Amino acid sequence: MPESRRQLATTLTETLGLAHPPLAIVFSDEPIEGVRSFDAPMPPPTDDGRTGRVAAGCVFWMRAADGMFSTVAEDHANCSVGSVTHGFKTLGDVADSADVGAIVEAGWVSPDVFPEIPALSRAYRYVTYGPLADCPVEPDVVFLRLNAKQAMVMSDAVAGLRFEGKPQCHIVPIAKEYGQVAISVGCMLSRVRTGMANSEMTCAIPGGRFADVVAQVASTAAVDATVAGYAAEDSKRFRA
Repeated sequence: MPESRRQLATTLTETLGLAHPPLAIVFSDEPIEGVRSFDAPMPPPTDDGRTGRVAAGCVFWMRAADGMFSTVAEDHANCSVGSVTHGFKTLGDVADSADVGAIVEAGWVSPDVFPEIPALSRAYRYVTYGPLADCPVEPDVVFLRLNAKQAMVMSDAVAGLRFEGKPQCHIVPIAKEYGQVAISVGCMLSRVRTGMANSEMTCAIPGGRFADVVAQVASTAAVDATVAGYAAEDSKRFRA
């Protein structure tokens, strides 16, 4: 692994004060040498046939902080929405799925929205996750978990950054397919399934842009530190 990738991960972590390490996401048609397969057991399928190794593909973001692993389409298949955004299934494939029916019936999303949700243009055989610092190949997407202050810095640093909502996982194809940096405020499906803190948001960065983004964030953070120093000094006049 190029040492610069590790250095960039460290720089961004320290600059933003990240509580969780930057993650690498790699899409490939061949397995990455030396990376284990995610092998948690699959529970029995639902009546509509859904099951997977985790409740939804977004859960892999949480597990990836502990080490590198690869996944295949079946591992993601319990979540129909995530299977579509990651290119594993088409809208036609999931139209009759119980989970899609449940969120439509609840009014969480309407059927006419689905065609507008960003998705990968094709399926890859493998999706590999893990800490960016340990990734042996160039990532397609660098994935971050952010709090509000960190999202503020990213927003100031990156021109054209996209703020997105539900479903949370569609920021991955935005970064991979469109080459754009995107932050998601999250979605209730993902927050419940991942257990992600209420204070957290997520960010997807195209792998090819990561070095530039780190430089932009470092510059913005330095300016913010100067402004913070001024504001702190000025605020002393109002303390009893």
